[in-house]
Amino acid sequence: MKNIMSLMMMVLVLVSCAVSEGGSEGKVTAKIMTNAECGMCKEKIEGGLNFEKGIVFAELDVPSKVVTVKFKNDVITLDKIRVIISELGYDADEVKANTTAQSNLPACCKPGGMK
Repeated sequence: MKNIMSLMMMVLVLVSCAVSEGGSEGKVTAKIMTNAECGMCKEKIEGGLNFEKGIVFAELDVPSKVVTVKFKNDVITLDKIRVIISELGYDADEVKANTTAQSNLPACCKPGGMK
């Protein structure tokens, strides 16, 4: 019984060390203002970001037009994320949308398209 308790304690210590090492070090969460209009915009932006190396999580809240991005800042920068959004055809904070990409968006995704 004593050996089992000792073994369980060792496992517990190892698991807690592994969890603390795999914490959120190097991960940053940022909010980026866009000009997204609809659910298609949500799919396009999230799809364009969630498969980028270094991005852990990206989600667009359509009503507020804010993209929340959690990323590894040692792999990708916030400026690069803004450029990616711009290249998808959307404004990203002070980075304006790529005009060619924006003109290729469906009508509902263009600025004012849902009005």
